[in-house]
Amino acid sequence: MPKVKANNITMNYDQQGTGQPLILIPYLAADHACYAFQVAEYAKHFTCISIDLRGTGESDKPEGDYSTELFADDVAAFMQAIGLPEAHICGLSLGAASGMWLAAKYPDKVKSLSLHSAWAKTDPFVKTALEGWQVMAKALGSVPEMVVLGIFPWCFTPELYASRPEYIQSLADFVRGRPAQPLATFLQQSNAAIAHDVSRQLARITAPTQITFGRHDVVTSTRFADQMTSAIRGSELLIFDGCSHAPIYEKVDEFNQQTLAFLTRHAVGMG
Repeated sequence: MPKVKANNITMNYDQQGTGQPLILIPYLAADHACYAFQVAEYAKHFTCISIDLRGTGESDKPEGDYSTELFADDVAAFMQAIGLPEAHICGLSLGAASGMWLAAKYPDKVKSLSLHSAWAKTDPFVKTALEGWQVMAKALGSVPEMVVLGIFPWCFTPELYASRPEYIQSLADFVRGRPAQPLATFLQQSNAAIAHDVSRQLARITAPTQITFGRHDVVTSTRFADQMTSAIRGSELLIFDGCSHAPIYEKVDEFNQQTLAFLTRHAVGMG
C-alpha cells in the first residue's frame, strides 16, 4: 500500500481504477477497505482513493485530541501531498462528518460531495450511542469485537439478521480480518464523533452534494436531513428503503447505482 506524509503524519491509502479522482473517507473504527463493495463498481468510472484516517489502519496513530475538522485537514493535506488539486469526496457516518468539514473549509478542493448517514451536530442520542460503544470496547478489550457486537445492530435491520445470517457472519469475519484499531485510538476517534459540530459551516459548502439515509437508521436518522438540505444549497436528498445505518452493505447494488448516478453527473469539466 502506498503511504504519504501529510499534516505531520504518515497516511496509508489504496488506489484503484481510472478516471477523475474520488476520495473515500472511512467511518468510525474502519480502515480504507470498508468501501470494498463500492470501489468494485466505482473504480470502473473513477480513480478511487480510499484512505486510512489518523488512528486507523496503517496510518499513524498520534496521541492527542482528534476532531472531525482535524480529519478534514488531514485529507486536504493528503490531497496536496499526492498532487490532487480537487476530487470528488465520499464518506459514510464519520467519513461524511469529516467530508462536510473538508467541503466547508476547502471548497476549491471538492468537486462533489457524497454524504451518507451523516449528521451535522452530535445530539444527546448520538452521544449516548457513542459512549455506549466506548464502554463496550473497554469491557471487551477489543475494538473489532465491539464493532461486531455493539455497532453492527445499529447498522443493519433485524430483517437482514433474520434472512441472511451467513452474510452478517461474512461481514463480521471481514471486520475481524482487518488490522485491529487500538482501543486508545478508537477512544480518540469516537471522542471526535461525540464532539462533532459542523452545523455553522454548512452554508460554506458550495460543491454539488448528495445526502442519503437509510429509512430505518436510528443513530443518524432522517431527523438530521432538514438541517443539512436547507443549509447546503442545491443538495439532493435520497432515502434507501429497507436499510438502517449502512446501506453500503444492506442494499449494495441499489446504493452503488444511485450514488454512481450522482457522481457521474458531476464528473464533467474537471481540470
